[in-house]
Amino acid sequence: MQAEDRRQLIAEELRRKGRVSVSRLASVYDVTPETVRRDLVELEQRGALRRIHGGALAHERIQVEPAVSERAGLMAAEKDRIAAAALQFLPGAEGTVLIDAGTTTGALVERLPADLRLTVVTNALPLAMRLTPLPLVTVVLIGGRVRHRTLASVDDFAVRMLKDLRVDVAFMATNGVTERGCSTPDGPEAAVKRAMVEAADRPVLLADHTKFGQEHFVRFAEVEDFDAVITDAGVDQHDLLPFELADVQVVVA
Repeated sequence: MQAEDRRQLIAEELRRKGRVSVSRLASVYDVTPETVRRDLVELEQRGALRRIHGGALAHERIQVEPAVSERAGLMAAEKDRIAAAALQFLPGAEGTVLIDAGTTTGALVERLPADLRLTVVTNALPLAMRLTPLPLVTVVLIGGRVRHRTLASVDDFAVRMLKDLRVDVAFMATNGVTERGCSTPDGPEAAVKRAMVEAADRPVLLADHTKFGQEHFVRFAEVEDFDAVITDAGVDQHDLLPFELADVQVVVA
């Protein structure tokens, strides 16, 4: 196959899937990874993609962060199934849980058992308000500056508070997931997410399939930082491979 024909096929696959990996392309076209990287450099120079570590993204996959109100109704059925599957990771009575700001984690809050005594720590104002009616749940709200776009507490005050905590489980949300880990567009929010992961004995990632292949400005966790990842049946199995290789439990709801 001529190089130009291969590059055309790579560009077509990128348009369909939004993301390609060097290792997979090298296997599919029976060429070396170095050859694929040269192809991606050429396609990037033509404006067809943006190279990332291990592959490339289509430009339309590089998105502006939507507000909570814009995300609330997206992938609702998938998020509900993810939340149902996440219940198995709840600690027993008197356990401690961190719940990150997000709409998928919000679906988990809606499903929390009313008869389970828990201490729940969150940095999300809307989630704290939804937790307060549960009679057996003690709600701890992380303080700090509130980001308007996500309604999450961020900045140094929030990070310092989290550094003093140790919880059984942290249920984490993310804007993007690749083989490089999880990322989000905002630096201060990423710092809080990183502190949440570090504060938990068992960090569990909740991410619907649209988050995979997305890479944003600031990375807050590596793939191997998680004990488990819960996603929905729309996920590409290739996107789960980094978790499986890192011996992270994968749950497809």
